[in-house]
Amino acid sequence: MRLFVALTPPAESLAELDRAVAPLRQDWPQLRWAAPDRWHVTLAFLGDVPEEKLTGLNERLGRAAGRHRPMRLRMGAGGAFPSAAKARVLCVHIGGPAEDLTGLRRLAGSVAAGARRAGAPPPDEGRRYRPHVTLARSREPGNLSVLVRALSGFAGSAWIADQIHLIRSQTGPQPRYQTIGTWQLRPPPR
Repeated sequence: MRLFVALTPPAESLAELDRAVAPLRQDWPQLRWAAPDRWHVTLAFLGDVPEEKLTGLNERLGRAAGRHRPMRLRMGAGGAFPSAAKARVLCVHIGGPAEDLTGLRRLAGSVAAGARRAGAPPPDEGRRYRPHVTLARSREPGNLSVLVRALSGFAGSAWIADQIHLIRSQTGPQPRYQTIGTWQLRPPPR
């Protein structure tokens, strides 16, 4: 099964972003726009994972989550990968206090290490982690500078990321996501 581990912003934050993105969609029908219910912050893409690895993966992800504190994050300015002029992906970057962004990078590293130990190594492990929410994809590289500029001033409300999700991705004309595991991050001391 095709899996990834992610944070899911709350509905209010997704609605804010949707209000900013909605006016852009009609002028860019050539892009494959992701529906707001599929927006997430990927911590680790795992690819195809054999079902027999799932028990160990669940255990390792639970351990990884328990080592990290919740983070205050927000969705921010628009961006594109690999660059705005030759983009295949339109996104918004994730922002927040420096300490929380460092915590987010460490969490992503722990999740990847746990997946590797469970026998489900992320194919992109070792790459620099760049937290973002994917809004749209392009089949061919295109100049999305206009869209990146249109989203340059976006700054969503802060939210607390306090759990991680293991998500099954079913590809096809209408991709579907199914959450198959959720783990709380370590609560802050009282």
